[in-house]
Amino acid sequence: MYRVLLLGAQGQVGWELQRSRPASVELCALGRRDLDILDAAQVREMAESFRPDAIINAAAYTAVDRAESESALAYAVNRDGAAHCSLAARACGARLIHLSTDFVFAGTQATPYSPDAPPAPLGVYGASKAEGERQVQATLGDTALILRTAWVYSAHGSNFVKTMLRLLAERDVLRVVGDQIGTPTWAAGLARAIWSTLDHPGFTGIQHWTDAGVASWYDFAVAIQEEAVAAGRLHRAIPIEMIPASAYPTPARRPACAILDKTASYAALGAAPHWRAALRRMLTEPEVI
Repeated sequence: MYRVLLLGAQGQVGWELQRSRPASVELCALGRRDLDILDAAQVREMAESFRPDAIINAAAYTAVDRAESESALAYAVNRDGAAHCSLAARACGARLIHLSTDFVFAGTQATPYSPDAPPAPLGVYGASKAEGERQVQATLGDTALILRTAWVYSAHGSNFVKTMLRLLAERDVLRVVGDQIGTPTWAAGLARAIWSTLDHPGFTGIQHWTDAGVASWYDFAVAIQEEAVAAGRLHRAIPIEMIPASAYPTPARRPACAILDKTASYAALGAAPHWRAALRRMLTEPEVI
C-alpha cells in the first residue's frame, strides 16, 4: 500500500489523479483551501503527520498572462512552493513527483526538446516554473521526478477545450492562432502516467510526458469542433480561421514550437495515445459541459 500526499487537488491534474487513484494507494488530497503551499512549516508538518511514501506536487500558478503582472505570486507558488515540497519530502523520506511545463523553453527549435535541454523561458510563468525545478534539484537531486507536460485539458476546470466548446456554440466564426506548436495532453492520461511512476522507482530526474503527436492551436480547435459535432456536443460547425500570433497579442510571450521529447518516458511507462484519440475520448465523458 502506497501512502501518497497530493497537493493541488483542485486543479485539472489533481482532479484526475483522485478519479483514477489505484486501489493500492492511500491518498491524502489537499487543495489550497486545505493547505497553504506558501507556508513551509505547514507543508512539512502535514508531510510529517501523514508520512507519505510519495508527494505529488500538482499545485501551480498557471495563469500565463496574469503572471506578467503578478510575478511575486507566480514565483511564490511555483518556485517557493516547490522548495517547500522538496524540503518536506526530504524531511519525511518521501519521493517527490513535481509537475512542470513546456513553457520553461523558448520554443525556437524545430526538433523536440530533450529533458536535458537548457531552459530558456520567455515569460514569468515559465521562469517561475524553471526556478521551481531548480529548487527541487537543489534539495533532492535526481531522487525526485520532475515531469514536464504541455497544453493540459480536462472536463474539470478552465482550459482551451472548454473555452473552444463555449465559443464554438456562441459565435458564427472563430479565429485561432496557427503558428504556435505543441502537444495537447488530456489530464486523465497524464494522471495515469503519474500513478504508474510509483511502480518505477528508477524513473527519476527530469522527464517529459504529453500525449503523442503535435498540433497548432488552430489544429486543436478544428479537431475540437469536428470531434464535438461527431459526439453530439455541438450541433453545428462554424468557420475557423487561422491567424498569426501577432494578430492576437497577449501580455506574455509564448513558445512558438515547444514539442517535448518523450522517448525515455514512453520507454519506461508505455506510449501515450495520439492527442486526437485522447480528445475524442474526453469529449464522450458525461462530465464534459
